[in-house]
Amino acid sequence: MPFVIAALVLVGTLCVLNLLLSVGVIKRLREHTELLSKPGHGKVMPSLGVGEEVGEFLTSTVDGGTLSRESLADDTVVGFFSPNCGPCREQLPRFVEYSGALPGGRGRVVAVVLSHDADEANALVADLAPVASVVVETSSGPLSKAFKIKAYPTVLRVAARGGRLVVTDEAVDLGQTATAVA
Repeated sequence: MPFVIAALVLVGTLCVLNLLLSVGVIKRLREHTELLSKPGHGKVMPSLGVGEEVGEFLTSTVDGGTLSRESLADDTVVGFFSPNCGPCREQLPRFVEYSGALPGGRGRVVAVVLSHDADEANALVADLAPVASVVVETSSGPLSKAFKIKAYPTVLRVAARGGRLVVTDEAVDLGQTATAVA
């Protein structure tokens, strides 16, 4: 009989220990779930977020103009495209159509073509030049750094707020009519 009692106490102790460990694991899983559900956690932001200030930059457009942070008009759309990017080729016609319908025209649209090869960039430049001020640069160029670009295509809207140029939309809906946004 003492052997049965000892075995029963051992099994009971193991069950209580198992229950305590299970409760601890469940508590940690809930903490991790809460952390992972917070905005921006676990995903790479493709660029600056809404409200973040655009960094300083100075660059030239393909038609010989100069662009700087101060030269961007209020409510300017800035798009980043790469000739080697499938999604960029899909978004390009929508970006061109959207940009062509914007009030203010080319003065309110900047298109950045990210390429190391001028021949690759020329096709995109030809499509974008009628509707945007176009800049060709590498992924480490001044605009890419100023906007902290990490993914393509990226289309942002910027505006002056309190003397600073900030991102006002980090995912411009190119399916929406441009005149409704203005």
